[in-house]
Amino acid sequence: QQRISDAFSAKRLEQLIETGPVFVNFTASWCITCKVNEIAALGTRNVREAFELRGITYLVADWSDEDPKITKALEGYGRAGVPLYLLFEKGSSTPTILPQILTEDIVLNALDKIGAS
Repeated sequence: QQRISDAFSAKRLEQLIETGPVFVNFTASWCITCKVNEIAALGTRNVREAFELRGITYLVADWSDEDPKITKALEGYGRAGVPLYLLFEKGSSTPTILPQILTEDIVLNALDKIGAS
């Protein structure tokens, strides 16, 4: 089941990874690329169904107000800003980092590489 949360924290992410795969969308309301990706790739029926089928938690890290916790997390993955898309397998602290420009196929291919929970 897909769950969405705006309350991003490193601790929350660790807890979620223990229970199953997690997709983290680092985004911001002013980020045009983020919005296009959310419509063209992340928001499609095929992608939503794939998340649900695999039991992937969808976690939103909203950087619209440049939250320092999210800034620190971005820097931890070598990024200075959004978008950033991370896919964690259950129990893994090492994510697959998806490209900044997404297509439905890119997301589905990444999901196919992780096991179902």
